[in-house]
Amino acid sequence: MDIDDILREVDPTFHAVPQEKRDLQDLTRAWVAERSAPELLPWPANGLFERINDAIKRQIEKVEEMTGDMDPKTNFALIVIQTELERYRYLVRSFLRARLAKIDRHALHYLSTDALRARLSDVELAYATRHQALLHNHYLSSFLSAFPANLQNLNDTAGGMSMIDAPDLETAVFIRLLKDTVVAGRGVDSDADVDGRESDIMILRWSDAKPLVEAGSAELV
Repeated sequence: MDIDDILREVDPTFHAVPQEKRDLQDLTRAWVAERSAPELLPWPANGLFERINDAIKRQIEKVEEMTGDMDPKTNFALIVIQTELERYRYLVRSFLRARLAKIDRHALHYLSTDALRARLSDVELAYATRHQALLHNHYLSSFLSAFPANLQNLNDTAGGMSMIDAPDLETAVFIRLLKDTVVAGRGVDSDADVDGRESDIMILRWSDAKPLVEAGSAELV
C-alpha cells in the first residue's frame, strides 16, 4: 500500500484533485522521506518521475513561448510560471542529490543483493556500478595490488565480519502516523508498545519505523 492508497481511503475527494497536483504532493513526500531515511528508499513507482519530467518540459516550453511578450499581464503570469517551475526543479534536484549521496557512501552495499539493487533506477544502477568500479581500480593502483590476491576483495566476509559498509539502521527518525496503529519501539532500558493515533508524530529508530512506513501506516517527516 502506498500513500495514494491511504489518501484514497480517508479523502473522498481524492480523485477530484488534478493528477499534476497529486504528483507534486507525491514528489514532496518522496523528497522529505529520502532526506530523512538513513538508507536508500525504493525508487518511486507508478511513473511519477516520468510525469514530473514531462510537466517540467511543458513548463519550460510555455516559458519560452511567453518570453519577450511585453504585456504586463503576461509578464506577471510568466513570473508565476517560472516560480512554479523552479519549485519543481528544486525538489527534483534535492531528491536526486540525497539519493546520490547515499549511493556514493554505500555503493557496494546497494550492489550486493538483487533486493537492494531493485531500489535503484536504471540510471542510478549504472552510476553505482561505474562508481564502484572506479573506486576499486583506484584502490588497486594505490595499495591493494600489494596485498595477497585473497585480500584484495572489497566485499570480503571472512571470519564472520563483512567489509561492506552499510547504513546505520538504528538512526533516529521522525514519523507521522497516517492511521491508528500500534507502534513498537525499542528503548535503552526496555521496549514498549504504544497505541498511536492518526496524525501523531513520533521519534523512533529507523529499524522500528521502517515496517510502519512500508505498510503505509506512517510517513517520514
